[in-house]
Amino acid sequence: MSVDTVSLTGWGRTAPTTAVRFRPRTYEEAAAVVRGRGPRGALARGLGRAPGDAAQNAGGSVLDMTGLDRVRALDEGAATVRCDAGVALDRLLRILLSRGLCLPVVPGTGRITVGGAIASDVHGQDHRKAGSLARHVEALELLTADGEVRAVTPGTALFDATTGGLGLTGVILSATLRLKRVTTPLVSVSTERATDLDDLLARFTAAGGDRTPYASAWIDLLARGGATGRGVLTRGEHAPPSALPAHARRTMRAPRTVEPDRRPTGPLLPGGLLGRTATALLNEARYRSAPRARTGELRTTDAFFHASDALPDTNRLYGRAGLVRYRFTVGYGQEETLHRIVRRISARRCPAFRAELQRFGAPSPGWLSFPAPGWTLAVDLSAALPGLARFLDGLDEEVAAAGGRVCLAQDARMRPETAAAMYPGLGAFRELRAELDPTGAFRSDLARRLDL
Repeated sequence: MSVDTVSLTGWGRTAPTTAVRFRPRTYEEAAAVVRGRGPRGALARGLGRAPGDAAQNAGGSVLDMTGLDRVRALDEGAATVRCDAGVALDRLLRILLSRGLCLPVVPGTGRITVGGAIASDVHGQDHRKAGSLARHVEALELLTADGEVRAVTPGTALFDATTGGLGLTGVILSATLRLKRVTTPLVSVSTERATDLDDLLARFTAAGGDRTPYASAWIDLLARGGATGRGVLTRGEHAPPSALPAHARRTMRAPRTVEPDRRPTGPLLPGGLLGRTATALLNEARYRSAPRARTGELRTTDAFFHASDALPDTNRLYGRAGLVRYRFTVGYGQEETLHRIVRRISARRCPAFRAELQRFGAPSPGWLSFPAPGWTLAVDLSAALPGLARFLDGLDEEVAAAGGRVCLAQDARMRPETAAAMYPGLGAFRELRAELDPTGAFRSDLARRLDL
């Protein structure tokens, strides 16, 4: 097991802190780190894709779980897989697709580990039908504060605290996931342009739209006036063999994929590349180049779900200050709140190139899980924007007043009283942590900041 002292940040590159990093190769080595932790505690970390400080532990220990990356059992008949927590989702997907299987929930990046995905209770574009990942976890192996490994199953308090619990109940060592069957490794995609936010919401909910499981929309948050909230809606479903050309049906197999390039794209720029003017031009080009309506386009799974992964380190485009991801959800019937927030961002002329709208269905049992029935919008903003903290505090007030919440797993700046107001399960979560981990073995910068 290697050990070093490193400065760590989230994917947003804000608020770096220093920790001792351990790279365990076995469950026994991970348990030894937890037993020998110092006064600042320990925390599991995967590939570092949390935008904020959820996977940092200033002055403490961090377990880099990427060395625990074995796929231990794949039961094609039962459509289940058991694997270590350090397995990356993009690698797991390649294995599954070659066997006619797929993850039931595919988040927007494949560069996260199975353990990180469960600890964040990730969702995908099909949340209204599939829910979040916790609904498809059959069992966990959890390393707890006493250094013991517990088998954790759905329907228990520890399961509900761990799924979406941000690594604060223990170290997820392995998981058994239920899978779904697919007949091809391709996705049939339809695309349509919407002229404003009302048009976009109507297209999301149009009759027949729910028959397609995957749906998300990009919003142009620099458009104003009558075009405020204009965007491009993309839907998808796993393509049947009949949708493929004849030659492809004869030789059907998972498309060849290349390991993601994880090298930096180049030096960080003091002001970043995504200023207001550049972003406005990119947004205009993106909107105009999208088809007014197109159906039947075939894309690989990577191209559909993980298009942003093709461009390594896009977070570097936001400059040395990094980026802040603001993701919130408000319930159905609170569309006016969504309208107000979109108008406020548009009026402030925030250069937001990434702005993604999705719909949520039934909530997860996880006490700190983010999804709840309604609309969710994720926006990436430069951390260097003047007055950003005060501006986002104001948006928090809008979201809280509408009964919504901000995503903890992606947060970098929320206040503790705001988190407590948005997450009614936080009290039960704190009580279980106090009982299970009275000495505070598992800690993170986010947990200290938000008093979790």
